[in-house]
Amino acid sequence: MKNLWNDINLRVFTSNLLGQSDELVLHGGGNTSVKSMVNGEEILFVKGSGWDLVSIKAEGFAPVKMKTLLEMASLKTLSDTDMVSGQKAAMIDKSAPNPSVEAILHALIPFKFVDHTHADAVVSISNSKDGIELIKKVYPAFLIVPYVMPGFILAKTIYEMTQNFDWSKCKGIILHNHGIFTFDNDAKKSYDKMIEAVSTAEEFLKTNAAVDMKTLHVNKQIDINELKQLIQKAKGHEICLHVNQTPLALYYSSQDNLSEFATRGVLTPEHIIRTKRVPLIVENESLEQSIENFKIEYKNYFDEFSKDEICLNTAPNYAVIKDFGIVTFGKNEKEANILNDIVEHTMLAILKADQLGGYQGISLKDCFEMEYWELEQAKVKKCHNI
Repeated sequence: MKNLWNDINLRVFTSNLLGQSDELVLHGGGNTSVKSMVNGEEILFVKGSGWDLVSIKAEGFAPVKMKTLLEMASLKTLSDTDMVSGQKAAMIDKSAPNPSVEAILHALIPFKFVDHTHADAVVSISNSKDGIELIKKVYPAFLIVPYVMPGFILAKTIYEMTQNFDWSKCKGIILHNHGIFTFDNDAKKSYDKMIEAVSTAEEFLKTNAAVDMKTLHVNKQIDINELKQLIQKAKGHEICLHVNQTPLALYYSSQDNLSEFATRGVLTPEHIIRTKRVPLIVENESLEQSIENFKIEYKNYFDEFSKDEICLNTAPNYAVIKDFGIVTFGKNEKEANILNDIVEHTMLAILKADQLGGYQGISLKDCFEMEYWELEQAKVKKCHNI
């Protein structure tokens, strides 16, 4: 009788479980993989770029030859273009989606199942001013990796950190300002390790970073139609607005000096392709002047770090409006809602990190490199076809 067992079906199931929790991944975030033998050759089945874990199916995984990925990891340098083309050439099914930018890293981890999420609780701790020290305290048996760009640079960093490394004593990997990896030769155990690790961070935050939000009311009125018209003019296309006046949004927008408080960066690096690094702040100036100020500051940010990149649209993707709430700007309702989801998780993480001594995201330079990274720009183009 033919054996119908398929590793991918189990990988799909636990990936979907991870994707069901917004506190673990949001809208295309995170990635998973399984290593399996196909016709006598070891193949890494890794999440295809741009797929959502909550809905991924077997065809959403890219099958890449492990031998090629491990050879790439040992290279001194590798351009994005060469990495993408090399991974694609090593796929045993050319009709499958492009492999995740973390495919090489997944290959390096010597376990059958690998799970990667951007767990809010973990990143909330990591994105505090004493994040590295706190993460080491909370996760003494994890490999802690200082922030570096995702993709080949990250894989190369971990490759070098794990030479003569005892993986049997490593419970997982924490990527500073980025996320967490767990792994095992058993799918359920890898999933269990993720839930256990994130629960540890949640307990730490509950004890050390509780946020007491006061009950507030909308104390400022703005002309939503005027805001919509001004943003449409700045972007050059029609938009859909999502207004958030939940207790969290009202509390967040009531903070003093919003121009500093609400402009400390993204929760996890890939969010920048959707939200931009900072929001439009509407505090004391008119809507029109606030938008103009944002565009000027964005262009200054671009000019400071750009080499030969082409400047993206300088208009904001969401606004924090003093004593009013949060407004996100999407090309359609779905995109506006996705932005709102990301901003909600970011707001709560910032408030919790402030209880740990202050929120601190990645540097301006790192933000620019991520926002203008060609692999992320390819992803955002796909995101905007929603």
